[in-house]
Amino acid sequence: MLHNRISSAQGFLERHGVDAIVFFNLSNIRYLAGFTGSDGALVLGKDTGRFLTDSRYVTQAANEVTAFETTQYRVKLEGVNSELKRMGAGKIGFEAEHTSVAQLNALADGLPGVEFKPIGAELDDIRIVKDDEEVGLLARCAEIASRALLDILDKLRPGAVERNVAIALEFAMREAGADDKSFDFIVASGARGALPHGKASSKEIGANELVTLDFGAIYQGYHSDETVTVAVGTPDERQREIYSIVKDAHDLALEAVRPGMTFRELDGMARNHIDSKGYGSYFGHGLGHGVGLDVHERPVVSPRSDGVVEEGMVFTIEPGIYIPGWGGVRIEDTVLATADGCRILTQIPKELMIL
Repeated sequence: MLHNRISSAQGFLERHGVDAIVFFNLSNIRYLAGFTGSDGALVLGKDTGRFLTDSRYVTQAANEVTAFETTQYRVKLEGVNSELKRMGAGKIGFEAEHTSVAQLNALADGLPGVEFKPIGAELDDIRIVKDDEEVGLLARCAEIASRALLDILDKLRPGAVERNVAIALEFAMREAGADDKSFDFIVASGARGALPHGKASSKEIGANELVTLDFGAIYQGYHSDETVTVAVGTPDERQREIYSIVKDAHDLALEAVRPGMTFRELDGMARNHIDSKGYGSYFGHGLGHGVGLDVHERPVVSPRSDGVVEEGMVFTIEPGIYIPGWGGVRIEDTVLATADGCRILTQIPKELMIL
């Protein structure tokens, strides 16, 4: 499996006319080399490659990195430059999305006469289609997160503090087998539901409020992402109406997923429905994003995306309506694109839950 991933990455060498590519992004390094530590670099050539790290990770790398030789450095960029000199690389590609100006300048200063070529976000596309092992890990991760939320639903009641709900959810995830949380959980009740990224606060949940919870787990490096909006108490007519509009938009997009369609078209399936109900101006973000070794990765599902759905891609469907001063609703599932549609990896039913 690693051999296939490495071969795919080496295709960029010929495509961009470079002798080597330097990887600093740890998710790409983990994908290609298997390294799970927090510092390192990977130099990939046409026929060879080398993983570089410092003394803290040499023993770990010996166990994890099997496809490449490992070299220890004292100063990271000096070590990378030494390896590039050893390889005799005259034209070097780098991750334009993940390499800082300071890093690039340090590499260029140490290799006078060598040409550096930026390779854009397409380099992250090596991870855009998931293999069977990745799908299994993503499904397990989603299962852990979904089960954890169901385990703490009884804590969603009038008077509960948003931050305490988030803490209980994280603890339940850890008990269920998560290695960590994917991000700071969103728990946004009442008027705070109008904040798409309303992290859990000290606000108490009120009676008859909607509460939006956006949460995810990490399991063996892979992430999950799911959002539910629940009613704490009896929802009124407008709350039911907004929820129904978002749910229908969510379902229309799920049913539309097919290999070959553009992400712009998929986004439009949900966006056009919300717009037809008069709430288009209250849905400002894209419909979704890829999920894998990062919780936000390619592909991008938005009105500006030129990407095309391919079998094996994993991404979110998460339409929402956010009305300042009133609140909001978001419904999100993570899906795997299949040959004839999609498989939902997240597990909580998205009918309105009334608690």
